[in-house]
Amino acid sequence: MNPVLVVEDDRKIANVVKAYMEGAGYRVIHADNARDALQAAMKEPPLVVILDLMLPDRSGEEVCQELKEIGDFPIIMLTSKSSEEERVAGFALGADDYVVKPFSPRELVYRIKAVLRRSKKSEAEAGKPLNFNNQGLVLNGQTYQVKKKGEDVKLTPTEFKVLYTLASNPGKVFTREELVEKALGYQFEGYERSIDAHIKNIRHKVEDDPREPAYILTIYGLGYRFSGNRDA
Repeated sequence: MNPVLVVEDDRKIANVVKAYMEGAGYRVIHADNARDALQAAMKEPPLVVILDLMLPDRSGEEVCQELKEIGDFPIIMLTSKSSEEERVAGFALGADDYVVKPFSPRELVYRIKAVLRRSKKSEAEAGKPLNFNNQGLVLNGQTYQVKKKGEDVKLTPTEFKVLYTLASNPGKVFTREELVEKALGYQFEGYERSIDAHIKNIRHKVEDDPREPAYILTIYGLGYRFSGNRDA
């Protein structure tokens, strides 16, 4: 089994998390700084990363972005930053979940299991590629690959799930709450705000002009709708 990578410089917290993860049947690798965390992820891709945002050598936000470049494994941010704006900013960086200190280790185990279930469900439900606007946008649900006019587009796993959910139902209006539930598989207070950050990121990557989107339209007062024309 691939390991759970715990990136936490507080030894006491790291030991508690490690004990609960191992008690739940996971193999755990611990890193107390950014350099060791990135080296561990490159050496053996983790099943999931538990990432503290207050590290001694680098900001957790920077490490999150670099981890996303290494692989598509889920990242759960562990932090004392508790405002809604800070949580939304974390999701915008590609985090899959967000746990605020102080936290329950049992809740953290539950969130890890929930994140992994969502990943497996997405893989199982992924179908044949979706093609739009004469191959202008191609989504491969099996490989999580996106091509825009033949060029590869790098989306985080969360961004891909949001885009794939919208594109699988062209014309359907999704509320933010529906997108959180359908694409990400969970619903907690405030998480629907994270959808706006994900949509902004996706537009910058797949739209010719993010200010005048052709694919993802905002339906004011309701949510979002995908408007691409599906190729025959």
